[in-house]
Amino acid sequence: MRRAVFLDRDGVINRALVREGKPYPPENLAELEILPGVAQALDALREAGFLLIVVTNQPDVARGKTPRKVVEEINRHLAARLAIDEFRTCFHDSGDGCDCRKPLPGALLTAAKIHGVDLRKSYMVGDRWRDIEAGHRAGCKTIFIDYGYAERQPESINFRVRSLKTAAQLILEEMI
Repeated sequence: MRRAVFLDRDGVINRALVREGKPYPPENLAELEILPGVAQALDALREAGFLLIVVTNQPDVARGKTPRKVVEEINRHLAARLAIDEFRTCFHDSGDGCDCRKPLPGALLTAAKIHGVDLRKSYMVGDRWRDIEAGHRAGCKTIFIDYGYAERQPESINFRVRSLKTAAQLILEEMI
């Protein structure tokens, strides 16, 4: 069985756009900014044998605010520049009843089944309560990147950090 690090996209891989204390995804490729230390963190995790899977909610597609092709363009741009094995993107909104929208663990469970991932030896890294809840429900250890957003906070986390770089260091230290 393989180990994986599941990663949220906006706020973990790339800078989230914060308005009135709440994070939003970039609206286009021009607004996309890969966060400092992300490339090195992902390279180190891959070198240690982790499968790297981005699991992202993009409800603005269902809401008609962002075209699906823009989200896919951003994902392709990130995949071309970073050590990412797969993107699992939920384009649904909260009321759509899918199981791939975090906080439900469907996207993580599907990826684990496809790739032979042992979820108990894997991690979910996110910057919002939905990410952490999905990780818990899937059976992963969770790492919360805390930016102090003015929104609901996760109820239970395994680790709290300030960046993906620190999260990667923590994961690699746990392996020793």
